[in-house]
Amino acid sequence: MLPPVPTLSAHGAKIPALGFGTSPMTGTLSPDTVVAALKAGYRHIDTARKYGTERQVGEAIRASGVPRGEIFLVTKVSHENLRADDFARSVDESLKALRVDYVDLLMVHWPNPAIALTETMPALAKAKRSGIARHIGVANFPTATLEQALKLCPEPLVALQAEYHPYLDQSKLLATASRYGLAFVSYCPLARGRMFDDPVLGDIAKKRGRNIAQIALRWLMQQGVAAIPRSSNPQRIADNLKVFDFTLDDDEMRRISALKRDNGRIANPIERVGAWD
Repeated sequence: MLPPVPTLSAHGAKIPALGFGTSPMTGTLSPDTVVAALKAGYRHIDTARKYGTERQVGEAIRASGVPRGEIFLVTKVSHENLRADDFARSVDESLKALRVDYVDLLMVHWPNPAIALTETMPALAKAKRSGIARHIGVANFPTATLEQALKLCPEPLVALQAEYHPYLDQSKLLATASRYGLAFVSYCPLARGRMFDDPVLGDIAKKRGRNIAQIALRWLMQQGVAAIPRSSNPQRIADNLKVFDFTLDDDEMRRISALKRDNGRIANPIERVGAWD
């Protein structure tokens, strides 16, 4: 077993810097996969109502033998359920599917231009105040929407989850999250495999005696960014945790950062965000 994963602190939350993602395994996730992640040492498990994986995640938590209190469990309310009554119902359905009394982090999954944040953010805060969410946050909010959400939410947001990997420049969003003391959690940290033939990452990986996934994840860790890679392969699940026993030098960090490109975004439902940064 590896040493405990370092945590990011944000407004009272301690978020394990490396977690296990369960998207886009919609409806097909085996509980055994999540059990493998928990047994490998992951303690941050990310799911969402939209993924169709909450039931399997809950089964895995119970089967793993890892105490619930040691797991940082995240779920999200989908963009179509952001009105107050729908929001509360969605959270209740998530808790029932997971078979837990609370989640450690509850997030708005995507903004919805058709539903005002003046309704959504109090509903999110209410979940925290009632104890069914220990912490709250948002996902896929561009800078202007994030700043609006922060002003409207009666409780502190602790995290922003967004796509981030070497092919996507998120410097503006990272700076905003940092300014407000939010943890930044990267999804698609491996660009869904699109980087695995990259010559720059391959060269650094070869010199370091690592694989490309480990190099890309380490690049995120050194920026103080959390990440939630996913895999169904137990060996890769375990290998992705092995990123805390080496450090990339400044030149390697610069070379990886230079890989950003204009067409690097993978998740891009522009109708939900209006405009990305």
